[in-house]
Amino acid sequence: MNNTAYRWRTVDIVVTAVVAVAFGVVFWAWNQLWFGPFSAAFAGFPPAGAIITGVWFLPAVLAPLIVRKPGAALFAELVAAVISALLGSAWGVTVLYYGLAQGAAGELGFAIGAYKRWGLPNALLTGGLIGAAATVLDLTTTSYGEWSAAWQITYALIQIASGALIAGAGSFALARGLSSTGVLDPFPSGRTRELV
Repeated sequence: MNNTAYRWRTVDIVVTAVVAVAFGVVFWAWNQLWFGPFSAAFAGFPPAGAIITGVWFLPAVLAPLIVRKPGAALFAELVAAVISALLGSAWGVTVLYYGLAQGAAGELGFAIGAYKRWGLPNALLTGGLIGAAATVLDLTTTSYGEWSAAWQITYALIQIASGALIAGAGSFALARGLSSTGVLDPFPSGRTRELV
């Protein structure tokens, strides 16, 4: 990838911001479900709640798959967290730490592929890394750190898998679907018609 490919165009900034804002609203709605029906569903075995956490990792995989620029994961995930906080996240400003950590993990995932690998394997890896970053925060800054070792390990494995499947595979499928419609034609992801 040459230096020109790293430059952000206005359309890259706008689309990444749109992804971030849209998911900030999704995060807010997901929070309502987390403290409502999801909380009740996982009350018997709280670590199983990690099954659905991958939704919170989506922008850090989807935005880079679309714009293919270093910084897109961090930008999208952090702005989504800010929007979620502004809309009244129950976790307050702590969501900003999560946005920062999850966005940085997203950058790591695409950096491992030298920002040249945009296929399903790299999306899965990136989603899993984001799940791992969120797990570290969960186990060190919340009451989850008081769980038994077995529960913590189970939670970590489920959350990493959720990141890989929901954020990784889910974002890949979304980007591929958008690409096939032609809406991503201004981006390399749309011009190739195939994510590699």
